[in-house]
Amino acid sequence: MMVSTDRFDGAASGVLTFAAVVMSRSGARRGLRGRRHECEALDRLLASARAGRSRVLVLRGEPGVGKTALVEYLLESATGCRTARAAGVESEMELPFAGLHQLCAPMLERLDRLPGPQRDALAIAFGLSTGDPPDRFLVGLAVLTLLADAAEEQPLVCVVDEAQWLDRVSAQVLAFVARRLQAERLALVFAVRGLDGDDQLAGLQELVVRGLRDGDARALLEAVVPGRIDERIKDRIRRNPRQPARVAGAAARVDRGRAGRRVRTPRCPAAGQPDRTEPRAAHPVASRSDATAAARGGGGAGG
Repeated sequence: MMVSTDRFDGAASGVLTFAAVVMSRSGARRGLRGRRHECEALDRLLASARAGRSRVLVLRGEPGVGKTALVEYLLESATGCRTARAAGVESEMELPFAGLHQLCAPMLERLDRLPGPQRDALAIAFGLSTGDPPDRFLVGLAVLTLLADAAEEQPLVCVVDEAQWLDRVSAQVLAFVARRLQAERLALVFAVRGLDGDDQLAGLQELVVRGLRDGDARALLEAVVPGRIDERIKDRIRRNPRQPARVAGAAARVDRGRAGRRVRTPRCPAAGQPDRTEPRAAHPVASRSDATAAARGGGGAGG
């Protein structure tokens, strides 16, 4: 069957985020297609945290390149560890402590175990008590103590996705914590859009996530979209292998028309071809759920 697509839309980039992480049929360790180096770095980070050596890592890369898939890989690999997760939200960037609250909320039952000044500062920051605006140094110490205390019971893995959208205060506090981790059983990982490193996390250990190689990008598309693939889509990946998930997601859009329905085919900017309408044969078209299921059973990506 031929897979058709009506347009390459931005929303498609999220279709394969979770489908990228796959289990091998033999029971061997899972992996991400084309991401051996990155996965090995995350595995080492986990091993260090389990051994009582705190580690911090900043994943940097362009939108759609595969940072979130790597975050998912890390969390699914963190067996025997406690995990905490936060994600920056653009609409909350003006709300002080919003991102920090996301990360720490599941551990606030430990608040009473903090030293008095730290406990009071964090309680005020999170709206649990009233008082003057808290000293940010005390808030930073409070978060450091809170995470270290939680890590004493079992290794703790904290991840912050879309860190470029953290409110400024949360970013400052988490960077403060990251620079003071020592012998706690704790791993702290940030995923950030862009490569410039001009932010609160500058100076921390980084791993730049780049686009998949052309062969891996093509293999991903073939793994998640059953049937014959339109050559224009393959060419789109060849020209822009950085975002195979976006292309594959678009390719898996459902054609809800009946057999023989005329559908619009996308303009291919790279080739300069104009939009046109042409008939399609009466073949079934892959759905998004079909593509996701195929990816979980067959191939992975860093997209």
